[in-house]
Amino acid sequence: MAESMHGLKRTCRCGELTPEYIGQTVTVMGWVQKSRNKGGIVFVDLRDRAGIIQLIFEESKVGKEGFEKAAKLRSEFVAAVTGEVTRRSGAVNPNLKTGEIEIVAKEIRILSESETPPFPIEENSKTKDEVRLKYRYLDLRRPDLQRNLMLRSEAAALIRQFFTEEGFLEIETPVLNKSTPEGARDYLVPSRVHPGSFYALPQSPQLFKQLLMCSGYDRYFQIVKCFRDEDLRADRQPEFTQLDMELSFVDVDDVIEVNERLLQKLFRLVNVEVSIPFPRMTWQEAMDRYGSDKPDTRFGMELVDVTETVKDCGFGVFTGAVENGGSVRGINAVGQGAMPRKKIDKLVDFAKDFGAKGLAYLAVNEDGTYKSSFAKFMTEEELSGLVKAMDGKPGDLLLFAADKNKVVWDVLGNLRLELARQMELLDKNEYKFLWITEFPLLEYNEELGRYQAMHHPFTMPMEEDLPYLDTEPGRVRAQAYDIVLNGTEIGGGSIRIHQNEVQEKMFRALGFTTETAYQQFGFLLNAFQYGVPPHAGLAYGFDRLIMLMAKEDNIREVIAFPKVKDASCLLTEAPGAVDKEQLEELGIEVVKKQEEAEGCRR
Repeated sequence: MAESMHGLKRTCRCGELTPEYIGQTVTVMGWVQKSRNKGGIVFVDLRDRAGIIQLIFEESKVGKEGFEKAAKLRSEFVAAVTGEVTRRSGAVNPNLKTGEIEIVAKEIRILSESETPPFPIEENSKTKDEVRLKYRYLDLRRPDLQRNLMLRSEAAALIRQFFTEEGFLEIETPVLNKSTPEGARDYLVPSRVHPGSFYALPQSPQLFKQLLMCSGYDRYFQIVKCFRDEDLRADRQPEFTQLDMELSFVDVDDVIEVNERLLQKLFRLVNVEVSIPFPRMTWQEAMDRYGSDKPDTRFGMELVDVTETVKDCGFGVFTGAVENGGSVRGINAVGQGAMPRKKIDKLVDFAKDFGAKGLAYLAVNEDGTYKSSFAKFMTEEELSGLVKAMDGKPGDLLLFAADKNKVVWDVLGNLRLELARQMELLDKNEYKFLWITEFPLLEYNEELGRYQAMHHPFTMPMEEDLPYLDTEPGRVRAQAYDIVLNGTEIGGGSIRIHQNEVQEKMFRALGFTTETAYQQFGFLLNAFQYGVPPHAGLAYGFDRLIMLMAKEDNIREVIAFPKVKDASCLLTEAPGAVDKEQLEELGIEVVKKQEEAEGCRR
């Protein structure tokens, strides 16, 4: 039967004890990690968020009743124990912070009993994610997850202190907003008092933080929940935390400088010393060299443009791509020339997943001969020139994509990362930061038949490109910047438009009429009539940033209660049906999609 802790006070956490406590009487409380009954003595490992301490129960010290209680302890029982800290009588455990000491118990109370848990509470769990997430309250007891969430808390505290010292104000923005286009799908919330109308949960505080700059607050930040109704992956969730900021009277260098100092301080939490300033690279250079606007620069294997080398060769796949306005590019997988054909075929299939029609390869044998999928279509001289252009050496594997630039970049950019994984080139202990700048302002959406903003409609164009906004919108570069770490975009921002005539040009380029623009963004545009300071901002995916700091591969490992791939919660079984009365009060009727209805009939 569970006992009360009345009259008993915890004096310290289990993992906080050190040899300095030897000789002192302490009271610890926590969960039983494991218990070993050796007949006349019971050994118990007691665990809390700070770590584990070994307890020793002897009848002569704890009494008959206390010894009987200790013998009953099982995994995940909650206990309170008072005793004397002593040096370990047995072998020291170098794997524990408290491995030199133990507590000889004088009193024990069992505060709560536990059923046998569905999986062991231990680090590096091999339990299936579905089981771990269903019993997340147990999963969260594991020391590695607890370290992650404690790191997250430390990081948030450091961020607040840093920005406060830099003159920023922490200001909350609304959660119930108006739905606006030009982004991911919104989560909608029906209004009971405005039948037929809906709020949208914020995808970001973008418009409100710009209004705060209009209101003269100069420097704002917020650690804020945001929501996007989009497909999930390892580093994305439907609800996520954003570190958001906006600054007035600044340029790109000002925003970058303050953020580099922030990141330098943050990474000291994980004992990583970051050198600043970080390198910068334009979007065009990143695409040409890495096939990605978030390149992983921990390894080389850069893309090589061989269009000029092969434009007149005898291989129709290469020449056809060039004639159609595309390019031919390759990567050199150094030392992979002996890769088996089956493995190469898998790389071909991998490339097709990213839009490639195929993947050409050429292996340079140790004797200087070639093994290739296209050698028979080219002369010895053409092949030799191609290998030279790729800096190919005996033992290397050269892989080529030929298509429109966008396809070639996407294929080789992803293939480069896949090869790096296979070749074990990705060192989790190495941190390579990079700023990507001068993004295209607009990108053409074939489905919509018009341009759309690559970031958002309030991003300022590069001043020298302004004349092209009306005539050649696809040529215009943005004063936008992303911060990339080890191939992951952890944040992004831009200088904002603050001049009415430029904002009107931007809306025209996006196909907006004045009326449409005011319908969707009227409250911001009206505010812009009353004196707008030049301003800029940046936002981080906070969960993603902590994931990288913690050296985790999945964002769920740094979120207390995450969703799974279909945006559901296995713990609470959300989303779920609601009462008919609730729907009627909101004026909502649930209509099943046709395919769901057919599925039910089948």
